Amino acid sequence: MQIESNYAKAVQFVEEAASQGAQLAVLPEYHLTNWVPEDPKFTDLCAQWELYLNKYRALAKANNICIVPGTLVELDETAADEANKLINVAYFISNNGEILGSYQKKNIWHPERPHLSSSTFDPHSVIETPLGPVGLLICWDLAFPEAFRELISQGAKLIIIPTFWTITDCSPYGLKLNPRSEALFLESTLTARTFENTCAVIFANAGGPRSSEKPNPYAGLSRVTVPFLGALGDETKDSAEEGMSIVDIDMEILEEAEKQYKVREDIARSDWHYDYRHTSGFQGGVKEKL
Repeated sequence: MQIESNYAKAVQFVEEAASQGAQLAVLPEYHLTNWVPEDPKFTDLCAQWELYLNKYRALAKANNICIVPGTLVELDETAADEANKLINVAYFISNNGEILGSYQKKNIWHPERPHLSSSTFDPHSVIETPLGPVGLLICWDLAFPEAFRELISQGAKLIIIPTFWTITDCSPYGLKLNPRSEALFLESTLTARTFENTCAVIFANAGGPRSSEKPNPYAGLSRVTVPFLGALGDETKDSAEEGMSIVDIDMEILEEAEKQYKVREDIARSDWHYDYRHTSGFQGGVKEKL
């Protein structure tokens, strides 16, 4: 829970990315505080979320780079249940320091549910950014293809997923069968999502130092996935350690993938045989929200 030193480390990564010409920096979920809700000091740290959000806004403007600062755990003063006063929020900050949009985690991982409130029935919304239409998801949202479909039906081309996913999230039963079970989950699902939605997925997961005394519990595997190619990000895509990859996304790949698979075209058809919540009818080929 070393929030200031974690922020300082994040600043180093963002500034290094900007110096190499990156237009967007994405940090992992819980990168400032870790996830230790039972610690009596945790809530006090979460109360500082706005201070650090403004710091990231200033950092984005100073370095002319868009930032998704992982997630910030915030206090929800309106929550009726005292036990669920925390919300987990991702922001998209433009290169001039403006907050263009945010997303509160919807699909809450089971051990988080005693502490976090979900955005429940709020629709997934696309954010218009200097990089094009973007969708934000968080960690366990990855497991739900419905979230991706809601976003791409609104035109999202980039899906950004700050994550805190560990190898030990798997059950003892699963780990006995396959110690890399969670890594397999991530590698397989991230590749599937990019193909089945003709979008790019930017996945930033927590990593940690390797230890000679015990296995690294972090899954890492931060990567960008795109159709045809799969995983990009040589410095991190096969690693559980902390690090950074600079990835150049060729948006033409997404257009060619759509020409090949026609997923978006099918979703936009008036006679398409599936439908999703929050959508009804069509406006200009894109389903209109209720």
